[in-house]
Amino acid sequence: MKLKIYKSLWGMTGPLEEQFERIKAAGFDGIESAAQDIREPRKFQELLKQHRLDYIALVYTESAEHVEELKQKTRDAMQFEPKKIVAHAGRDNMSFGKTIRFFEQALRVEEELGIPIAHETHRRRPLYSPMNTLVLLRELADIRINADFSHWCCVTESMLEDHAEAISLAARRAIHLHGRVGFENGPQVPDPRAPEWEDRVLKHESWWDLIIASHLLRHETELTFVPEYGPPTYMPTIPTTNQPTAALWDVCLW
Repeated sequence: MKLKIYKSLWGMTGPLEEQFERIKAAGFDGIESAAQDIREPRKFQELLKQHRLDYIALVYTESAEHVEELKQKTRDAMQFEPKKIVAHAGRDNMSFGKTIRFFEQALRVEEELGIPIAHETHRRRPLYSPMNTLVLLRELADIRINADFSHWCCVTESMLEDHAEAISLAARRAIHLHGRVGFENGPQVPDPRAPEWEDRVLKHESWWDLIIASHLLRHETELTFVPEYGPPTYMPTIPTTNQPTAALWDVCLW
């Protein structure tokens, strides 16, 4: 099985051409970004081909009509020929019945598109907590996820010691991975390279190992991974100076 590592454009600055050049030179296999934020579609398509980089599209739904918005935004994203789509879709405040109906319709959207949709375990979305996710994945056998366990750490104020069953089921359903390290009081440690965060890094790596093991058992040929760290204010800053506690590019590369 191949591990393909994508670089998120989140937090990157400068001309798009320079961003692509830097990502390619660093050895990444592809790029992940929000499709709806691409301002120059033709240039973006040309740069993907020029640098031989694959693409994973993020789509977000923000209106009350989550299914219709998901349909539209995923169709728009298809112009960039994504390998997968990561969906920030639906809301954490939807009723259980409405959430089930939403995911059932999302599966039909996925079938029509013909490429995988990974629903993210993200705050503010239906899979925001291990408790919700466990119940929903039991009900919906075909839903696949983008595992970002840093959010669950923040939501539960724990390193998920009491949520082994949710972690296990999520690992079996994950087809994409956001490798940010969270902790009990936030979704992103200030710098995962620092020794004081080593235990949290090792804990996240143990969860990622479960995803790898699940892929190997299913004889999958590929797993995609994004070292998705955010810039300030997602990244903590030094008081009064507003300087980030670490260099974002260096952290992602590490």
